[in-house]
Amino acid sequence: MFNDAARALLESNAIAQFITINADGTPQVSGVWVGLDCDELVIASLPKRIKVRNVERDRRVALVVQSPTKSERGLDEYLVVHGTARVTEGGGPELLQELARTYMGPDVVFPGPDAPPGYIFHITPEKVLGEGAWSS
Repeated sequence: MFNDAARALLESNAIAQFITINADGTPQVSGVWVGLDCDELVIASLPKRIKVRNVERDRRVALVVQSPTKSERGLDEYLVVHGTARVTEGGGPELLQELARTYMGPDVVFPGPDAPPGYIFHITPEKVLGEGAWSS
């Protein structure tokens, strides 16, 4: 589902905006680190935050990643992914440690040895949109 340009952006240190749906139907937005696991996006959360509860109730999500580059039209590039998420319990610290190498540096230890097991979001993309080489 992701072409090489989309994969490069998703594997960079660009912060993603993760959008879930609150119980009242309003959007809930979180800045997150994102990784790729084959064709799924993965995001970690240590405590059971609202985004975890939202996805447990409604699996529809979106993700927006701003690129540091401009398109041929002179517009800032961005990637939008619409998809379906599932949440698994555990593995949050391990995923955050893996992502910390990209977002903070190769020698960083994060989140630390006493972190709770946390949660992992596994996002299956359904649509890839935006401004950039990933949009058609």
